[in-house]
Amino acid sequence: MTQPTLSAGVKQLEDALGVRLVERGARFHGFTPEGMRALEWARRIVGDARAMRQDIDALKRGVVGHLRIAVIPTALPMVSQLTTPFRAQHPDVRFTILSSTSLEIGSALDNLEVDAGVTYLDNEPLGRVSVVPIWREGYRLVTSADDTFGDRDKVTWREVSRLPLCLLTPNMQNRRIVETLLREAGGAPSPTLESNSTEVLLSHVRTGAWSSVLPQSFGDSVSLPPRIRSIPIVDPEVVHTVGLVVPHRDPTTPATTALVAVAKALAVKLSGGVEA
Repeated sequence: MTQPTLSAGVKQLEDALGVRLVERGARFHGFTPEGMRALEWARRIVGDARAMRQDIDALKRGVVGHLRIAVIPTALPMVSQLTTPFRAQHPDVRFTILSSTSLEIGSALDNLEVDAGVTYLDNEPLGRVSVVPIWREGYRLVTSADDTFGDRDKVTWREVSRLPLCLLTPNMQNRRIVETLLREAGGAPSPTLESNSTEVLLSHVRTGAWSSVLPQSFGDSVSLPPRIRSIPIVDPEVVHTVGLVVPHRDPTTPATTALVAVAKALAVKLSGGVEA
């Protein structure tokens, strides 16, 4: 759609509603309060129309379509435990998996850019979503067996704060969690390397010259060299819940409903329970 066509469409909608929807000037300055309300309704209408089409398709062909899932970087190695059993049940659904910050996930869900997210559930506000807790995430010092604390069975946050760490960038919720814990333990974290990619952190840790703080689930899901250890961090021993978030909508799309069911089954499996 061209800019003139979009502008004309907005003007027609304003005339029909009898209110101004956008703040105009030489450039777009934002929405008026009425415009924000209209945007909320537009998103709802688009989401409902998409859900209706998928629901009708499901009656004819079963669960089909395209699932877009945004995932915090530290949870990426776990996503295959969602997508693989889902695809076994619904082979006609294709996936797009995106690495995103927790804030980006919330925004993408609001803007209908993704269908679901995998993120922290109990640390920062989530917005208007439905949640499925899947696993509890503890934290580990990933370091060389030859490094300062490499021979330890556990290490404290205060001790970790004295190490030259490579960490995720500050826009990542994992980094904010880790930094808060290090500061509360009396440390002054000053990472020697930052990246928004967990692969970059791992590549440096694997050299044996760097240490990092990563979730236990992440360390359990990737292969580490024999001389690289994953050591529990205590004092305090902190855990956070990670899970699936989907738009709070009724009815949901068939694909989203199926994804929620798979997430609940995975939660039972990871907790060591038996699915009812």
